[in-house]
Amino acid sequence: MVSRRGFLQWMSALSVPDLVQHSCQAEAVREMVLSPMPENQRSTGATEASQWGCGNALIHIRIAGLESNFWSLENRETGKLCRFACPVFPIAGKSVVSALENLSIDRPAQLLSNGATEYSFRGNLVANPSLMLRLTFRIAPDNPVARFRYSLEANQSEAFVLSKADVPLTYISTSLAEKSWVREVRLSDFNLMLHSDTVSTTDIPFAWFTDRLAVAGPILLAGSTDSEVLLLAYEHGAQMPDTFLRFEFDPRRTVALAGVKGNYIPGQAMKVFETVWMEAAVSPAETVASHFRAFVRKYMELNGESRRPYLFYNTWNFQERNKWWNRKGYLTSYNQERILQEIDVAHRLGLEIFVMDTGWYVKTGDWEVNRERFPDGLRSIRARLDQYGMKLGLWFNPTMAAVSSNALARHRPCILSWKGTLAEPGDIWGSEASYPMCLVSEYADAYADTVIRVARDTGARYFIWDAVSQYGCDSPNHWHGTPTNSQDERSESYAFQLPLQLIRIAEKVKLAYPDAIFDFDITETGRAVGLSFLSAGRFFLINNGPYLADYDLPHTEGAQNDNLFFYPGPARTWICRQPLTYDEWIPSNLLLTHYFPDDPRSSQMVNIASLILGQNGIWGDLPGVSDAGVEWIAQVLRLYKQIRQDVAESDPIVTGNTAGVYEVREKISVASHRGLVALFSPTNGRIVYVTRHTPNRSFWATPDTRVRFDNQGRAVIESDMESGAAIVLFGVD
Repeated sequence: MVSRRGFLQWMSALSVPDLVQHSCQAEAVREMVLSPMPENQRSTGATEASQWGCGNALIHIRIAGLESNFWSLENRETGKLCRFACPVFPIAGKSVVSALENLSIDRPAQLLSNGATEYSFRGNLVANPSLMLRLTFRIAPDNPVARFRYSLEANQSEAFVLSKADVPLTYISTSLAEKSWVREVRLSDFNLMLHSDTVSTTDIPFAWFTDRLAVAGPILLAGSTDSEVLLLAYEHGAQMPDTFLRFEFDPRRTVALAGVKGNYIPGQAMKVFETVWMEAAVSPAETVASHFRAFVRKYMELNGESRRPYLFYNTWNFQERNKWWNRKGYLTSYNQERILQEIDVAHRLGLEIFVMDTGWYVKTGDWEVNRERFPDGLRSIRARLDQYGMKLGLWFNPTMAAVSSNALARHRPCILSWKGTLAEPGDIWGSEASYPMCLVSEYADAYADTVIRVARDTGARYFIWDAVSQYGCDSPNHWHGTPTNSQDERSESYAFQLPLQLIRIAEKVKLAYPDAIFDFDITETGRAVGLSFLSAGRFFLINNGPYLADYDLPHTEGAQNDNLFFYPGPARTWICRQPLTYDEWIPSNLLLTHYFPDDPRSSQMVNIASLILGQNGIWGDLPGVSDAGVEWIAQVLRLYKQIRQDVAESDPIVTGNTAGVYEVREKISVASHRGLVALFSPTNGRIVYVTRHTPNRSFWATPDTRVRFDNQGRAVIESDMESGAAIVLFGVD
């Protein structure tokens, strides 16, 4: 056992001998160190200096199991190598440096459904041979990002206990002594001006190492003058400045990913402790974001259905307009006749997933179709959607169970509890009052089974999860602590486990229905935003944007709509396009955002030009859109469908500022030369733009836009911006 400071200083001072180079193989192979391992670098009790490896044509991973060289990641092209120290587990109040002996392949390499290969290795802890550590790596054939996690397991009948120690739970650590810059990429900075989570990038001064400061990430970059960049990331979620893991800096220029709170339940006996998934890559600076973006798009999730750039429609906006414009209830016109009308127009527009928002059910918890509104239990709606080749989507608040529901009767002990008091029931959009339920309890599996049943009975394959706040339960009777734990420990464990339980529920449903898609609504503060849920689905990023209260504007509660950007026109698109800064790291088609189809054409132009950048959502009053408007939107979307996969694959190129007089967004595939350019300006006047990439010479453009090609094959675009936006689609028929 060592102190945290002593461990990091000792780790950073060690060196590791050069390792033998070898050819890429498609399966895990054993590798031997050519020269004898110095005594001070061997795991105590190790009988041989052996290593195991895996990789692809771009990267090579060597697993040694040593304290300072637990495993290493090499870029095959440049030969750059990064070594990572072993994890440190707080076992029974002692900090155990988890060097390994008896390393072996745990199971044969497995080809996964997304095309990546999973490799698994195992070894016994030198400090406690009764404990085994499993290392799991997932490596794609064409990407330098390695996804990995650890699993600490008891080899024998007795369990082990994680509890606080001098050195907290440390997942991974490495030296950054040779790096000249360090940068944090945050994904959960909630910006009230936008009423949306946003990306923030911060350069870390080296004084932060001296002062032992920390950052949350979840992405950390470190580079040097040779432009080679180390990327570290972890899959969890929280709203900044809250965090459950963080990157901690040390004066010797080391960084360690450490658990801050909630990562385990102190004092709980367990047979298995599994870490969150993490990522590491060594890549040139100019491609690191592109590689990570491609990894998220293709290899983070096993089922590829959520990665397909479908076009979505959601009924909520008309429900909201019906209340505030027509002075009716949210559910007054929410019935079979109205939904069938909307489906007909959605089909004419070319939309593919039709989402019925809140109100389709009788009671939360049971989630049975409301037969008063939909007499045949959605059969007519499903038949119409099937006729058009469209998918059905449904809204859920997975944490709610109505007062008279069977779900509550069966799982009343799972009601959220705080300081010994059960939560009170509350209104759910005009339906029966409901109790908030704990998803870090047996209710999680009950809810998953309910979604499977709903999917079977209704044919729904898309599910939006709304209003899931990260905090709220400290019960000693659920899965996040016992009476022996403090209130803070139980509350933090609940908050830590919540996003992981959402993933587990989604994965359980997808075992029954692999084509199911899950969207996690992050439109409000206090939600678990990060990389974790992207392994199971997508984010529902923005609905209506800011409220009047966000801008300190007067409003009368209950008498007027609090939404600020609620009307057709360009203003709402400014808000919705701003978080496209995510697109550098997370593909925009994983950030569902809805745009308005309403007349006039100037509004349709700017909304559709925004939508085809990849957020792919529409909501509004579809039967109220003119025939001419429907035909024009349908034409653009028909052409967009020809290139939308290219758009999804393309890294974004942005010139100018959102809502500025010159805003241009280019999404052209380097490989296929297909894609688009969308231009925006609030004022009339000629805009000229030259594409960064060389596009396909077959194109379609809006009427006030002219395109020619220079001698380098780049497109020169000129537009008079008469409608506030212009579109050029390359590679369409």
